[in-house]
Amino acid sequence: MRITVYDGATTIGGNKIYLEEEGKGIFLDFGMNFARHRLYYDEFLRERSSRGIYDAIQLGMIPRLNVYRKDLIPSDLDVSGFPKPDVFAVLLSHAHLDHCGCIGYLDAEIPIAATATTLAILKAMRDTSKPGPGMEVPYFSKRVPADDSRVLEASRSAKDPYCCRRFYCTEEMDERLRQFFCESHRSKKIEPPECGKIDELGIPFGIEACELDHSVYGACGFLIQGDTTVAYTGDFRVHGRSAEKTERFLRKARDASVLVIEGTKAGDEGSVSEREVFVNCLKAVENARGLVIADFSPRNFERLEMFGEIARRTGRELAVTAKDAYMLKALECADGIDRMKDCRVYFELKAQRDAWENQVLELYSEKRVDPAEIRKNSECFILCFSYYDMKHLLDIRPESGTYIYSSSEAHSEEQDFDFLRLNSWLRLFSFEIRGFRIDQNGLHFERGYHASGHASSEDLRRAIETADPDVIIPVHTEKAEWFLEQFGERVKTVSDGGSVEI
Repeated sequence: MRITVYDGATTIGGNKIYLEEEGKGIFLDFGMNFARHRLYYDEFLRERSSRGIYDAIQLGMIPRLNVYRKDLIPSDLDVSGFPKPDVFAVLLSHAHLDHCGCIGYLDAEIPIAATATTLAILKAMRDTSKPGPGMEVPYFSKRVPADDSRVLEASRSAKDPYCCRRFYCTEEMDERLRQFFCESHRSKKIEPPECGKIDELGIPFGIEACELDHSVYGACGFLIQGDTTVAYTGDFRVHGRSAEKTERFLRKARDASVLVIEGTKAGDEGSVSEREVFVNCLKAVENARGLVIADFSPRNFERLEMFGEIARRTGRELAVTAKDAYMLKALECADGIDRMKDCRVYFELKAQRDAWENQVLELYSEKRVDPAEIRKNSECFILCFSYYDMKHLLDIRPESGTYIYSSSEAHSEEQDFDFLRLNSWLRLFSFEIRGFRIDQNGLHFERGYHASGHASSEDLRRAIETADPDVIIPVHTEKAEWFLEQFGERVKTVSDGGSVEI
C-alpha cells in the first residue's frame, strides 16, 4: 500500500490523503488549505469561478492530477499529462472546510462517503451560500465554455437541473434526509442523487467508520482494510461530551498497522474541557444584566446546545439566526432530534430574502423574534451572533449587555483587526466582554470560555499509545517533529506530495 499526502502534511488543514493499493485508491478528505489560501486571497480578492480549476491549479490549491470535473477545465489548461489515479471514493471525516472545501472540484463520478449528519450539513451549507466550485459538493450547475473558451459559464436555464454527486452513508439513511437532498431553493430542480450505504460502494477496501468527538457533529474516523489496515483519525478530541466515541475508535484502531493522525495541538499545553466552558459561561450569564450575546464557531452545534441549556437554567430564551435554524432543521433530517423546540429565530430586517430564509421564517413563524422585542425584553434573551452579525445591534439598540466570545483565538494579523472592530461595536453598546480583552498591550484571550476541537499533546500521546500502531503518519500539523521526539522511528513524516510505502 502507498499513502500519499498531497496536502495537509505540514499545515493545519487542507487534508488530501490518497491511499492506493494495486492501482486502485481512495481519498481521505479533500479540503481547503487555508494557510495557502491566505497567501493569495482575502475578503475581496477571490478565486475566479469563471476559470474553473485554473486558479486552484496554478496556485497549488489542488494537486496536479487528472481527477477533476471536465466542465471545470478551461481550454488553456491541459491536464492530460497529469497523473490519473483510479479514485473510487472520497471518505470524508467531517464537514469543516479544511477537510471538504475542495471536493467540489473533483470528478462528479467520484462518490462521497460520510456520516448522515455530515451529509446533511454539506447540503445545508450549499443551500445557504453562493460558493465557488470547490464547495459545490452536493450539487452544481454544469459549466459550459463561453465565446472565449478560456471562460466557463454556469447554465442559468431552469430546464437544466443541478447535477448531483453520489452519496454513501456510514449508517442507514433516513427518508427525510433523502428528501432533503432533493429540495431546491433556487430556480433549478435538483435531480435525486444516488444514495446508498457505505458497504455498497464496491471499492477494493474494507471500510469501517467510527464516530469521534470533535467540534462539529458527525465527525468520524475510518479503518481501511486492504493488505494493510490503516486507521485515519480526521480531527478528534477527548474532552467533549462524546469523548467515549473517540476512545472506542482508538481501541478499534489497535487492529491497524498504520495510524494517520492529526496533530493540530502537538506540543501545546493541556486543553480546556467542554465542562469547564459550560461552568464559566453559565456563571457569566448568571451575572449578566441585559442582553447576552454568545459568539461561537459556525456549525459548532454542541456549543449552541450548551447555550440553550444555560438559557433554560437562567430563565432566558435562546435566539438563533435563520441560517443556524436551517442548519438545525437539516440535522433533524439526519438524526431525528428537534433542536429548535426551545429556540427562537431572529428576524433580520432586510429587503429581500433567499428562498431558504423564507422557508425558515414560515416554518418557525411562531418562533420569530423581532429586534424590537429583544430591545424591550433584553434580559430575557441569549442571542447567538457572530462578528458578521454585529450590524444588527443597530436595530436592537441594547442599552447594555454581556458578550461571550466562545471560539478560537486569532491566528493572523487580519483577524486581530477583526477583533478591534468587534471591540468597537461592543463598546458602542456598553457591553461587558468575556473571552477576550484589548488593552494598551494588545489583544488577549481569556482561558476557559472555549474548548478546542483538537486533542492536546497529552491526549495525542495517549491516543497513539492506545492504538499502538507500527507506523505513525502525522498530518494536519505544523509540529511533525513533536511526533518524532515522542515516538521515534515509528513516525514517517512527509512533505506535501510525499508518499509512504507500507
